[in-house]
Amino acid sequence: MNLKQKLLITLAALMPLAVTAQSISQAQMEQFQSLPRAQQEALARQYGVDLDNLPGAAAGTSRQQRPQNVNVVEPVDAISDDDREAAREAREKDDEELRKNRGLRPFGYDLFAGSPTTFAPVTEIPIPAEYTLGPGDVVRVQLWGNENQQLELPVSRDGTISFPNRGPVTVAGLKFAEAREQISRMVSEQYIGVQAAVSLGELRSMRVFVLGEARNPGSYTVSSLSTITNALYVSGGIKQNGSLRRLQHKRDGKLIGELDLYDLLLKGDSSGDTRLQPGDVIFIPPVGQRVGIEGEVYRPALYELKGTTSLQQLVNLAGGLTPQAYPQRARIERTNEDFLRIITEADMTSGPGQNARVQPGDRVNVASISDITGQYVEIKGAATRPGRFAWVPGMRVSSVIRNLDSDLLPIADKRYAAVVRVDPEDDSVSVLNLRLREAINQPGGEYDLVLQERDRLLFFSDEGKLFTEETENGENGENGNGQQDTRYYSHTNREDPDSFTRDELLAPVLQRLKSQARPGAPQQTIRISGPVRYPGEYPLPASREIADAIFVAGGLRDSASLYVAELARFSTDDQGIGQTKILELNLADILAGNSTTQLESRDRLLVKSIPEFARTRTVTLDGEVRYPGEYTFRDGETLRQVIERAGGMTDNAFPRGAIFSREKLRELEAQRLREAEERLQGDLLGVQLEGDNFSGQNADRVQQVEKLLQDVQSSRPVGRLVIDLAAAIDDDNYQSIRLQNGDVLSIPTIPQSVSVFGEVQFPTSHLHQGGLSVDDYLERSGGPTRQADTSRVYVVKADGSVMLPKQSRWFGGRSQVLEPGDTVIVPIDVDRLNQLELWSNVSQIIYQMALGAAAVGNL
Repeated sequence: MNLKQKLLITLAALMPLAVTAQSISQAQMEQFQSLPRAQQEALARQYGVDLDNLPGAAAGTSRQQRPQNVNVVEPVDAISDDDREAAREAREKDDEELRKNRGLRPFGYDLFAGSPTTFAPVTEIPIPAEYTLGPGDVVRVQLWGNENQQLELPVSRDGTISFPNRGPVTVAGLKFAEAREQISRMVSEQYIGVQAAVSLGELRSMRVFVLGEARNPGSYTVSSLSTITNALYVSGGIKQNGSLRRLQHKRDGKLIGELDLYDLLLKGDSSGDTRLQPGDVIFIPPVGQRVGIEGEVYRPALYELKGTTSLQQLVNLAGGLTPQAYPQRARIERTNEDFLRIITEADMTSGPGQNARVQPGDRVNVASISDITGQYVEIKGAATRPGRFAWVPGMRVSSVIRNLDSDLLPIADKRYAAVVRVDPEDDSVSVLNLRLREAINQPGGEYDLVLQERDRLLFFSDEGKLFTEETENGENGENGNGQQDTRYYSHTNREDPDSFTRDELLAPVLQRLKSQARPGAPQQTIRISGPVRYPGEYPLPASREIADAIFVAGGLRDSASLYVAELARFSTDDQGIGQTKILELNLADILAGNSTTQLESRDRLLVKSIPEFARTRTVTLDGEVRYPGEYTFRDGETLRQVIERAGGMTDNAFPRGAIFSREKLRELEAQRLREAEERLQGDLLGVQLEGDNFSGQNADRVQQVEKLLQDVQSSRPVGRLVIDLAAAIDDDNYQSIRLQNGDVLSIPTIPQSVSVFGEVQFPTSHLHQGGLSVDDYLERSGGPTRQADTSRVYVVKADGSVMLPKQSRWFGGRSQVLEPGDTVIVPIDVDRLNQLELWSNVSQIIYQMALGAAAVGNL
């Protein structure tokens, strides 16, 4: 019978007894568990057995798998609801301590920043040879040779293990190495041809005490391998008023050692973390004297003193000085004998300063080194690489900006830059204007200025380029694929391009120039306005030339007048009273270098625009004219003159139906429509609030007002001006129509219809027939509706004028003959709408709607 058959028989014997652990021998279970896991699962599926229900299955599994990590400390936020209030109070207390200590926290306490969930020391490490056996430990002995057997022998309360065929063997109190040697020797002496391997199985637990300033003082059950720090974790750690440097380990009332957690935290030295014995006490005394250190150290915090501590030792506790530290003047705040806070200093670059003794309550501040104070030039604005660069004597602008395309952003103004210079004698600021392109194209030339130490070069953006980039790349500088365009944004992601304008970059310079003004040294600023590219306030050019000031402002626009300009100058008279003088300038002479006028402090230069420069006014002629289109007209030109320029009207023109619209009238009508719509909405709300009556008449009125409101909302302003076009062209006595920008004249063809709109049965247009009156066309549209106001029927003539027909058959028997292009309007009876005073609200609206309908019909 092979091994597999034996195992199958064993498994078959195990199955009926799977739930009765006492019926299965340990040898049978171990034989089954010696199989690979996959084979165990296959056999279990074959016999329909759950491996988890087999006796010892869990134990067998645990021997084959590594112990899972157990969360020893969970965050404080995960505590139960009952403890949340206590945790909140503790946090408030910590915050109060933090405010009291001005932001410094005690060092080391975040090591225990949590609350314990359980204690599970690492058990897969080798058992130390000095481990002392005691009751509760399990000694595991594996025999091999003439006899193969594995024994698990617990240490009883009397300190012995029961060895088969041997009797009790005393092991309590022995070191593990001693017990292993004793058992191995005993087996070799009493069992011929048998050897033994001795190890420890389950370890005993023990009870220790954590007292003093622990977060949760009390007694705890821990593993026999536990050390002082393991027990501290179980108790939740140390409160901030507990000492980290003098943890006492006591046994039987005697102090057997102290643990300094600073050695563990700062040096990784765990030699003082001794192993505990049952009944041991860990006592946490109150915290000792503390000192604080802040500034340029790696671990600013409050540190607990232990004995005499020098300033250098304190810095070492804080991790040492950072490279930015200035150790020559370490500031120390301390309390003197009169209980007053004083400040003293120590030079940590010298021996006495390093060995200076710190006292309890001291607060040490290590200052930072100063920022770069010299030997540099700075580049700001629309440059590819802004920042500070090393300065050497003789350096010029071309030394730092070698290529305008690669060293400046695409949006940069490559014509002008500014050099801001600080006088080392009095720290006053001056500004030098730089013709950038000439300086770079001619290195070492007149315009390539020699830079001085601490000069600042300001490079401005060109608004024209900025607009072009945004237009080409899309809004926000995106390219066609929706991605950022690297041509524009590759070097501007740190700052907004709008911050490179003259206003933004020169603002602090101008403020400095104004603040340093004094009697005898007036404010060195000027202001330029008018058609220049960048009007605004600028530093006074060092040359004081007006041409240089115009160059700084970006130059003149094409609308600038070269012959007239004004310079307003502030000065004082002989009595010291301020006055303003106005100087007339000729910019053509100034730009040609033929003027001697110099700029002075606070001058205001006004560049005047060419009158009527590039001002175009157009009128649109549409319809039946010889040459329709958009015509530019001169100031004072009339409609008659423009029509003559357009070749006059065609033979099919219908001048009586011409529509002349004007933009200003259209805006006025739009405003009136909005106002009337608001009034109509208020009237509708009033009708709705009245409620309905038994006959349902109010509901009809609401519906009628809503329809009228919809008509108003759908109407569009026409801006039509009623004119007699034929008279305007042929009659010299007719008032001339002076044109305005945006006027439109539409001349329709000769119409053949008459339209009927409003409250009639079938609103439509009818073919015109001579001799037919208003009554005839109303009759052809089915007559008026119930809502019609027959007393206010009116006619909009083809030229836009309104005619109120004489009383007809509908009103008493009189009639009025209509002409082609006329429109009959039958308004709604507003008196039916609960006597609302709507006629004044909607009469203008109805009129505008009628004009619009007439205009559409005639077109």
